[in-house]
Amino acid sequence: MSAISQPGPNLAWFKSSHSGGNTTECLEAAFVPAGVLIRDSKRPEYSHLAVSAKTWADFLASARRTHWRRGPALPLL
Repeated sequence: MSAISQPGPNLAWFKSSHSGGNTTECLEAAFVPAGVLIRDSKRPEYSHLAVSAKTWADFLASARRTHWRRGPALPLL
């Protein structure tokens, strides 16, 4: 895992389908040849976290297992 300050300008950033349209506290991700970049959607100009494709796949698998075991997360109030 590493942080990079300036990825290319033409990345296709996306949010989780669970984040909704009005959510202000969200992470965004973009696929790159080496894996996935992750950034804070409120501060897109800040450094980005870079993870390998395997690390991203492991994260998604863990999130799916947790979601189905516990059910959907409750929103924080």
